[in-house]
Amino acid sequence: MHRIAAPFGEARDDYAIFSALAGRLGAGPAFTEGRSAGDWLRHLYEPTRKGLAARGLPAPSFEEFWAQGELVLPQEEDDGGILRDFRTDPEAHPLPTPSGRIEIASATIAGFGYADCPGHPTWLSPAEAPDAAAPLRLIANQPATRLHSQFDFGGYSNGMKRRGREVMRINPADAAPRGIAEGDVVKLRNARGACLATAAVSADVIPGVVQLPTGAWYDPEDPMEDASLCVHGNPNVLTRDVGTSSLAQGCTGQLTTVEVERFAGNLPPIRAFDPPGAVPALAAE
Repeated sequence: MHRIAAPFGEARDDYAIFSALAGRLGAGPAFTEGRSAGDWLRHLYEPTRKGLAARGLPAPSFEEFWAQGELVLPQEEDDGGILRDFRTDPEAHPLPTPSGRIEIASATIAGFGYADCPGHPTWLSPAEAPDAAAPLRLIANQPATRLHSQFDFGGYSNGMKRRGREVMRINPADAAPRGIAEGDVVKLRNARGACLATAAVSADVIPGVVQLPTGAWYDPEDPMEDASLCVHGNPNVLTRDVGTSSLAQGCTGQLTTVEVERFAGNLPPIRAFDPPGAVPALAAE
């Protein structure tokens, strides 16, 4: 995109930051391949220009594209693509698999020898199951009031919270024996950590499950403590930070097990959105 303002202070773009780091590691020229940031923009644009030209479509030069500010790429109609072709005539339109057909097993994946990712569909025991210490399953879904944690400080996001804290939904059958009522501040905990939230008692959540959106800014009660209580409601203090499997390495931050209890202590203040204090200037030597 075109720059809308000059960089403030010593701010730099990603190219400058990472090429400088590469230079410190002795790999500067290899990292940049001798191209400036502008050179890389032109280099990355060129395959698109060539592809458009090969189809007989408008293919402006980089300078023309940069001057006009945007280029709307053509889109083919959604006709089902390779899967529709395969379904219509699998012999004439094989899939890009070893057999040309839909496969539910892979010799390649099996050859990796990963215990947690075999080469065929199978049931694997969950890494975490409810037990006496953490009897409830936690679903940490994407929030409806923001994009993950972006603009968590905004009016819309904050307006959906209660007492400044993220809202956790719990089934009445799980809330009653724990003495939890609508609007109570609760503490979710497991062996990894704990966080506070406010309770919404709802039959829309099945028994044995609680739901707490992700994205509330981390707000540790004691920043110097390794497993400090997050007073704002960030479920990341409860979930695992490992991949879904040795091969996939997907995110597992949406599921875990917890215990929930009514919080009866003095509520800690929420400081996630407070700016840091000024750093005193060092005295000249």
